[in-house]
Amino acid sequence: MFVAVDDTDSMKGNCTTFLATEIIREFPELDLIGNPRLVRLNPSVPWKTRGNGALTMRFGKGIGRKRLIGRIGSRDIFCYDRCASDEPDPEEMMRRIIPHIQEHHEEESDPGLLISLRKPSQKLYWKGVRTVLSRGDVDPEIRAIGGITFEIGCGRGLIGCACGMAWRPRDSTYELLTYRPPERWGTERIFDPLTIRDVEHGYPTTFNSWEDRMEKVAMVPATPCPVMYGLRGDVQEDLIKASGEISTEPIERWMIFLTNQGTDDHIIRDPGSLVPNQSYLIRGSVSSKSRHIPGGHVFFDISTRFGKVECGVYEPSKEFRFVPDWLDIGDEVEVVGELRENPRTLNVEKIHVISTVEEHRKISNPVCPSCGRTMGSAGSGAGFRCRKCHTKASEPVTETAVRQIVPGWYEPPTAARRHLSKPLKRMGEIQPVEFVNGRNR
Repeated sequence: MFVAVDDTDSMKGNCTTFLATEIIREFPELDLIGNPRLVRLNPSVPWKTRGNGALTMRFGKGIGRKRLIGRIGSRDIFCYDRCASDEPDPEEMMRRIIPHIQEHHEEESDPGLLISLRKPSQKLYWKGVRTVLSRGDVDPEIRAIGGITFEIGCGRGLIGCACGMAWRPRDSTYELLTYRPPERWGTERIFDPLTIRDVEHGYPTTFNSWEDRMEKVAMVPATPCPVMYGLRGDVQEDLIKASGEISTEPIERWMIFLTNQGTDDHIIRDPGSLVPNQSYLIRGSVSSKSRHIPGGHVFFDISTRFGKVECGVYEPSKEFRFVPDWLDIGDEVEVVGELRENPRTLNVEKIHVISTVEEHRKISNPVCPSCGRTMGSAGSGAGFRCRKCHTKASEPVTETAVRQIVPGWYEPPTAARRHLSKPLKRMGEIQPVEFVNGRNR
């Protein structure tokens, strides 16, 4: 039996993943079939809280091999890869889950709960991770699969429930989430950052935990939610080993979720048109120099088959803002990011520099071919002229300059990346130039 919940948290606290662990704890007589799933949906929706993530679980009677995937208090949590044909009663599950949603949701949220024996069409996931949907888009699919629902407020969470339940992974990662005891919620988190650095260096299958360039932890939230940290990676066995090497305050529970984080599933490639509140990979030629505005934000334009597209790189991206500074008009690039509606700007997540134009630097004024003397300026825009022979030249003597940027992929620091954005580490790419110690202008 599939269970999905969404939209129970807020910017003030709480966490839908914590609610998932409470639901798991509620059913000790049932087994988890596969890992619980944390499914991030379109990060551009205007009403998202933090990460626009839905939670789905499958309960039943497990058969075959079991795997340790968590601990709640003193109880180890296992999951099975297969289940028997007997299914739990959905109405009974609904009755027992509703009190947890009522207890743990935030006032400004609009939670949804969906329970179903069948999953929605996977097309719903791809729409949910790339476009903006309404209840009218998902309600017919919920009815088609015979799902039963519960909602609070406008029940917007049911959109995430249906889309998250529809996910069939093409690419996937894991996140081991740890949770603080309730009495610690809202207090300052205690941890040793160097142990997180050592885990990032010692376990190559992990990612987005530590930022070497800024020597900064990226896996510990700053909000008053129950989460202590979230360790992400491609191999869940490595996450269990690595978490044992991280020094923190006491942990009350932990759980490994299968996720679509770090997959770029939200990116639309080769689009037919550009629609705001969706994310794209767009190829084009740089058509302007970078522009700086108050607040540390940087903008530049690219010429594409859709016309001019303004691209924005924002202050939290830190040294990533060197990329538009060091691009030249004519450079060929691919820009990955979300198209904002007002102002109409592509908020950049990654940049692929495909090719760069030659940049020439003036060495001197030209030399007169008749007398060998250096020519002088003939006036603004008029080129050069020899005062003795009156010969003329239009261009100075130049040399090809070494560009400060070279072809390759560039990404912001770890803490400035979106949940869904695929890091270069997972793409098998290494950023060819590191930007450190100040700007170039």
